[in-house]
Amino acid sequence: MSEPLLRCEGLTKVFGGLRAVDGVDFELHAGEVRGLVGPNGSGKSTTINLLSGHLPLDAGTIAIGGTRIEHLAPHRISGLGLARTYQIPRPFSTLTVLENVRAAAYFGAAEPRPEDVDAEARRWVEFVGLGHVAHLLPDTITLHQRKLLELGRALATRPRVLFLDEVLAGLNPRELTGGIELVKRISALGVSIVVVEHIMRVILDLCDHLTVLNFGKVISQGEPEACLRDDEVVTAYLGGRHA
Repeated sequence: MSEPLLRCEGLTKVFGGLRAVDGVDFELHAGEVRGLVGPNGSGKSTTINLLSGHLPLDAGTIAIGGTRIEHLAPHRISGLGLARTYQIPRPFSTLTVLENVRAAAYFGAAEPRPEDVDAEARRWVEFVGLGHVAHLLPDTITLHQRKLLELGRALATRPRVLFLDEVLAGLNPRELTGGIELVKRISALGVSIVVVEHIMRVILDLCDHLTVLNFGKVISQGEPEACLRDDEVVTAYLGGRHA
């Protein structure tokens, strides 16, 4: 198997006496969609915050394409090709949808020429299905559309690795179907993806492999069906074999 695009080893984060992330190891290969799953409080979002540079590590290493990044600021990590979304969308409230995506297009793995930024921004606004609201402010669009805006901003940085932190949570069935198809289209572009998600349909439809956390530790890794049959996962994540 080829070298992983993203490798983390021994990720550890302690808050007071709580080991929120405790020696987490996992890899992400080119073209892979990996699910990072587990019950509430298992350390998923903290792990994403560590990997993206939004929290400092207490121990462990992180590498993208063989380059160590755990000592870098988030904007430097973005420049190496890593982007993320947030559970709660964080757009610039005084910028339109298009302007939000345009601002993101100035960052990332390959800096576009200023004259190309508008075209780049419009491309991603259309890609995520927001062309008809491109002129509107974020406060005037729906939660679903703000989640799509969050995704469009991340894509505008031209990532090699994309972290999706519950980007499909809170959607109705029709929106969820569209969201799953959109993530598949992103994967088809060659972007490697880590999906943090609770929705079983999303996990089974999208993920090639899972990393399952509980109390900050990895309790299972592998193909989704095998992980979800693991007794420890059934007990921790699903609440018991017959829940």
